[in-house]
Amino acid sequence: MVFGLLYLGIAGYAQQVLTDSIIIDTVNTGNIKFNYKQLIIPAVLISYGAIGINNDQLLSFNMQMHNEVKEDVGEKFTADDFSQYAPAASVYALNLLGVKGKNNFKDRTVIMATSYLIMTGTVLGLKSLVHEVRPDGSSNNSFPSGHTATAFAGAEFLWQEYKDVSVWYGIAGYAVAISTGLLRVYNDRHWLTDIVAGAGIGILSTKVAYWLSPYINSKIFNSNEKNTSYSMAPFYNGKQIGIGFIMHFK
Repeated sequence: MVFGLLYLGIAGYAQQVLTDSIIIDTVNTGNIKFNYKQLIIPAVLISYGAIGINNDQLLSFNMQMHNEVKEDVGEKFTADDFSQYAPAASVYALNLLGVKGKNNFKDRTVIMATSYLIMTGTVLGLKSLVHEVRPDGSSNNSFPSGHTATAFAGAEFLWQEYKDVSVWYGIAGYAVAISTGLLRVYNDRHWLTDIVAGAGIGILSTKVAYWLSPYINSKIFNSNEKNTSYSMAPFYNGKQIGIGFIMHFK
């Protein structure tokens, strides 16, 4: 089930270049343009996770997978703490290697920051509302998976920036994101429904960020562009590693 649901995301986005070009499916609202068909896959993933909170059949499947993990898994792997950031970091790595994507540094960084703000706010809000106990019993903030949401937000970011160069960049990003989600289950930190919902939230957050990008650039950044500079800086707090976006006003 998990492989089928998450593979659906990769298969759907491998055809997205064609879907994006169908004008009839595109809705314009001011400076914001979006294709409503792009909502289908993240909506399915989020719905599956949300329904699973109180659905006996899905809860039973969660427990079955949890029991199998406890029986078969030996040493845990912490690669998911780092792999969650790999797809997004790959966008900047590819650019440094001379492989140009869709947007320049400023625009793609604004998009990434917007996506992460939406994703983080959604994940933290749901965690505080749902109070789902983790499989290992360590805390009650299991739903949805923040690691998975971060990984899939980055995978969609990588897809959007480089799908016109090669679809394989996006497919590789989604493979890393799926692996991150499965590691969260493997490490007994999340239920299946947690990672499926997290995947949907991550994808949707980045899509919304791209839809909002023209509005943000025209209303916020263009008026101050001559007096503003941008930079990125990595951060590490002892447990997590990430990239910070810094805007300097002159």
